[in-house]
Amino acid sequence: MIIDIPALKNAVTAMNISLTERQIAQFEQYACLLAEWNRRMNLTAVTDPAGISLTHFADSLSVAAKVPLKENASLIDVGTGAGFPGMALKILRPDLRVTLLDATNKRVAFLRAVIDALELNEIETVHARAEEAGQAPQYRERYDYATARAVAALPVLCEYCLPFVRTGGTFIAQKGPDPKEEISAARNAIEKLGGRIGGVYEFTLPDYKDEKNIPAPLVKGGMSARPTGGILYRSLISIQKISQTPRQYPRNAAKMSKNPI
Repeated sequence: MIIDIPALKNAVTAMNISLTERQIAQFEQYACLLAEWNRRMNLTAVTDPAGISLTHFADSLSVAAKVPLKENASLIDVGTGAGFPGMALKILRPDLRVTLLDATNKRVAFLRAVIDALELNEIETVHARAEEAGQAPQYRERYDYATARAVAALPVLCEYCLPFVRTGGTFIAQKGPDPKEEISAARNAIEKLGGRIGGVYEFTLPDYKDEKNIPAPLVKGGMSARPTGGILYRSLISIQKISQTPRQYPRNAAKMSKNPI
C-alpha cells in the first residue's frame, strides 16, 4: 500500500474535507510516482504510507480547509518541490488554475510526469528561480493566491511570494508551531511589500510516527516546539495583498539573505 487511505480520509474529514474515489485514486497514483522517482532523485525523506498521507497530502490540503479559495482562482505554488501543496490542492480543487514553480529541473520533470499521469488540466510547471520569475511580467502580480511550504523564514518568504500576488489576492505561508516570532520579524517586510496579515490559523495533524497512528481532529494548536502525544503542530499565515509591490522587489537571493527587509 502506497498511501494510508484510512489515515488520509480521517485527517481530511476532521478538516471538513471529503475526497471522492477518483481523488483518492489520484492521490494513490501520485504517491506511486513519488516513490518511483524518489529512488532516482531526492524528492522527499518521508516515504512510508502514513507519512505521505499525513505530512504531505493532508498537510497540503489544510490550506483549502483554513483559507476559502475562490472558484476558478489562479494559484502559484512557490518552491513547490514535489508538488506540496500546489499539486494536492489541484487534485482537491480541479477548478483552480495552478502554476508550480521550482528552481530544480529534475523536480519540474517529476511534476510534469504527475500532471500527465493524472490527466490534470489548467496546471503548468515553471522552471525558474522565484526571485527571477517574480520580476517577469507574465508572472508578476498575476495570481489570486500564492502558497509556499517551509521554503524560508517568513521575511524572506514574503519577498519571494508577495510579488506574484495581485492586489486583492492572498499569500498563504505554511509554517510549523507557534509562528508569533516569525510574524513579528516579518511585519516590516509585509508592509513594504504591499501586504497585511489577514489571519493566523493554528491546528494539529496526527503524527505519522505515532505507533497508534490515530488521527486527531483539527483543533487550536498548542505552543509546543516539538510533536508530542502523536500530534504535529502546524500553522497557516494568511497575508492579504493590499497594494502593489515596489518594483525593486524581489531582490536577488544573496541580498535577501544578507539584508532581509
